[in-house]
Amino acid sequence: MPFGFYIIMAAQFFSSLADNALLVASIALLIQMAAPEWMTPLLKFFFTVSYVAFAAFVGAFADSMPKGRVMFITNMVKIAGCLMLFFIAWIATPGDSSYGPVLFAYGIVGLGAAAYSPAKYGILTEYLPHHKLVVANGWIEGLTVLSIIIGTLFGGALIDPVVSERLLSLDVPRIDTGIDSPPEAAILVIIVFYAIAAVFNLYIPNTGVDHRAPSKNPLFLIQEFSHCVKLLWSDKLGQISLATTTLFWGAGATLQFIVIKWAAVALGYTLSQATMLQGTCAAGIAAGAVIAARLIPLNRAVNVVPVGIAMGVIVIVMIFVRSLAVATPLMVLIGALAGFFVVPMNALLQHRGHILMGAGHSIAVQNFNENLSILVMLGVYSLLIWLDFSIHTVIVLVGLF
Repeated sequence: MPFGFYIIMAAQFFSSLADNALLVASIALLIQMAAPEWMTPLLKFFFTVSYVAFAAFVGAFADSMPKGRVMFITNMVKIAGCLMLFFIAWIATPGDSSYGPVLFAYGIVGLGAAAYSPAKYGILTEYLPHHKLVVANGWIEGLTVLSIIIGTLFGGALIDPVVSERLLSLDVPRIDTGIDSPPEAAILVIIVFYAIAAVFNLYIPNTGVDHRAPSKNPLFLIQEFSHCVKLLWSDKLGQISLATTTLFWGAGATLQFIVIKWAAVALGYTLSQATMLQGTCAAGIAAGAVIAARLIPLNRAVNVVPVGIAMGVIVIVMIFVRSLAVATPLMVLIGALAGFFVVPMNALLQHRGHILMGAGHSIAVQNFNENLSILVMLGVYSLLIWLDFSIHTVIVLVGLF
């Protein structure tokens, strides 16, 4: 791989690490504010809504200038949302019931992520030949999952009472900063990682592709995006890859919150401890992604569909688990099947999209469908929790779905 590819990976790693650590810190902030349980998945809902609401525009934005510049600008948007979260945490009091600003600020981070995504994946198809796309996706997905593992564990560590106490003891001499809660300290540290990602963005190579916005007319962009959606859904290989990844990410995003609640019910775990289980699942995804990159060429990507079916069935086994000794290997297995399934399907989808409509537009179409699925499933999950459904019932429904 050329050297620029490793710069792209570094930028993606630090930005994704911060995203995942911030989710844990935001959940901790809602817990500190005594928010109801059904409010927690709404964080991801607000983060994701920008992927759907602005899908017609972010692809054109990603294709309008060098991808490195797009990634830098969008990382700065993430930092702005992070700062908003910090100031909300700074002025909040224990039991404060004003949850709306937390969701809105986290939604701003999601806006940055929505605009970041087409550039981060689109640059692969511009920078590398198509026969290296599965390998590149394996590396990117593997590294992304590694950042999820480290980011989730890092976020859990930052809100741990021992670590947060040490962070809070680092106040500026003779100045009362007013920073006195674990979420505040955690968010400040996370901003540093977004800043590191932004620095790497500045050194991403220019691929030499001619970048220009097709139009500044929003109606034209919406019409063009609708055409791209129809085009990808009409393509036979596009249909298979888009349908499976759409269902996969909807179920996967919901499972992220299910694990937290399931760990509390089945194992008696706190939020900080539950993030460790999420980390083991992500470790399995990384392993599965690497194996898929080595074994599955682009022309055999559709052969992994049965692996996705097996993953759904095995998820249901969670309802019988009552010990960490069984939970850990089960999480690794579920993750491994997920990683092995999604990497070839992602590569196939990107390849077909790049041929049919261009990198930025195809990723925007993919994000629109996948995140619409996430919004629907998170909404259903929040409703089930609000209706006081058993977590075991929810697990069976998600596994079958």
